[in-house]
Amino acid sequence: MHTFTELTVPENKVGIHWFGQSSIALKHPDGTVVQIDPYFPHERPADRFIHAEPPLDESTLKTDYVLLTHDHSDHTCIESLERIHTAFPDCRFVGPPESVANMKDAGLPDNLLTEVTAGQITALGSMTAHVVWAKTPGGAPDDDIQPPDVQHLGYVIEVGPQRVYISGDPINTFSKYEELIRPIAALRPAIGLLTNHPTEGEFPFFDGCVDMTLKLGLESVVPTHYQCFVKRNYDPEEWAATFPEEGPRTLVIPYNEAVVYPSS
Repeated sequence: MHTFTELTVPENKVGIHWFGQSSIALKHPDGTVVQIDPYFPHERPADRFIHAEPPLDESTLKTDYVLLTHDHSDHTCIESLERIHTAFPDCRFVGPPESVANMKDAGLPDNLLTEVTAGQITALGSMTAHVVWAKTPGGAPDDDIQPPDVQHLGYVIEVGPQRVYISGDPINTFSKYEELIRPIAALRPAIGLLTNHPTEGEFPFFDGCVDMTLKLGLESVVPTHYQCFVKRNYDPEEWAATFPEEGPRTLVIPYNEAVVYPSS
């Protein structure tokens, strides 16, 4: 079995495994595992992928729930979802309308699929997910950003007393918009796993990620959406150096490894 399956999570803490890109698993002290945006394709041409082998054999990690942030292939990866379903037929899948429609088309059973959108709350066994926007549905005309092609969601996930924010793929100017910041900040997540990039304009740049983190009131922040694609990589230490020395804490999880949060 996978090492995350064997990880013991003490009471009042949460296990977090980062597989690269925005593929994350959370583990409750009772053993419940939720995967977010599992993306483990088997065809991996060297000119596109940094790693020749996928970071996870889906059959080795007992998974109870899967959360999807949006219906782009690196976040709603049908081949990975099918392998998870084959290995763990009771696993349930939660995501925005387009992701759910994609899974239905692929033949995943309707009774295992839950459609959500921003403002809703969904139970994940012993965890609870609050659904928030990652991108404003109407785009951002003042920033010359067109409406997204699909709904882009994020999640604040309650794991006992811990609250973990998963950003999905946030709009580049996320921190400018009170309607995006307010619902997340009100939930008071302690740690956030945030998509960003130093130059690519779809997501917040490093300074925008700092501003986003400060406005959300996060105590700790983890970079995501790298260590997968050759042309979309970045240096997490360069990202960390952008943050003020007095905080919040920057936590760089090594590729395909896990941490227990908060650490002792």
